[in-house]
Amino acid sequence: MRIISGKYKGRRLTAPKNLPVRPTTDMSKEALFNILNNHFNFEGLKVLDLFSGTGNLSYEFASRGVDNITAVDGDFGCVKYIKKTTEELDFNISAIKSDVYKFLERNKSTYDIIVADPPYDFTEKQFEDVAVLAFKNNLLNEEGMMIIEHSKHTSLEHVENWSFSKKYGGSIFSFFELE
Repeated sequence: MRIISGKYKGRRLTAPKNLPVRPTTDMSKEALFNILNNHFNFEGLKVLDLFSGTGNLSYEFASRGVDNITAVDGDFGCVKYIKKTTEELDFNISAIKSDVYKFLERNKSTYDIIVADPPYDFTEKQFEDVAVLAFKNNLLNEEGMMIIEHSKHTSLEHVENWSFSKKYGGSIFSFFELE
């Protein structure tokens, strides 16, 4: 995986092979951040990265100047790798090992951007529940945006607060905003 832009532009990171992950492709990640660049100035943002896996998206935010990032994943190996990489690159990423749904229920913080990259084999309801819980518990700031990455076989257009989707190869980013 590669950091696309910012302080560590071009930096390659190699995650351990045994992690249960499917990192967002560079092409998809670059497209996502082009959209986000048009909506946000990254400095001063507060970001929540759900199902963070290798931390790929968190590192991209950090490289672009975001210094308040929470990365949540249920796999100990993923969280360990994020903590190690965060320390090496001197990023301000708080890596938390937790079931994402339990985190969304308990968490009281609010965020400017929430990104979620659940496993593609989740049911449509499991994808929906990520958005539903985030909005039910008021985790998104008023001008914020939530993005859920999913396969082209899943549709989230019917979920409340859905705004638009963008397709990149076999991946789709669904964007959610407060009405």
